[in-house]
Amino acid sequence: MAETTYKVAELRTKSEDELKALLLDLKREQINQRFSAATGQSENTSRVKIVRRAVARIKTLLTQSKNRAGAKTSAAKS
Repeated sequence: MAETTYKVAELRTKSEDELKALLLDLKREQINQRFSAATGQSENTSRVKIVRRAVARIKTLLTQSKNRAGAKTSAAKS
C-alpha cells in the first residue's frame, strides 16, 4: 500500500462502508507486516506505527457513528 496518512478529517468524509473496507485492507497490511518483520524482510518499519494508528482511528470513527445513530433513535423514542 502507498505511503498514506490517514487524517481524521479525511476519514470523516467517507461512508461507513468505505471505512469498513479500508479497515479490512489495513488489517491485511498489518498481518503482512508482522510476517515480514518476523522473517526479517521488513523494509519500512515506520509503516507499522502508521497502520496501527489508522486502524485505531477508523475503529473510533465507526464506534462514534454507531453511538450517534443509537442516540438519535433513543431520542426519537422518548
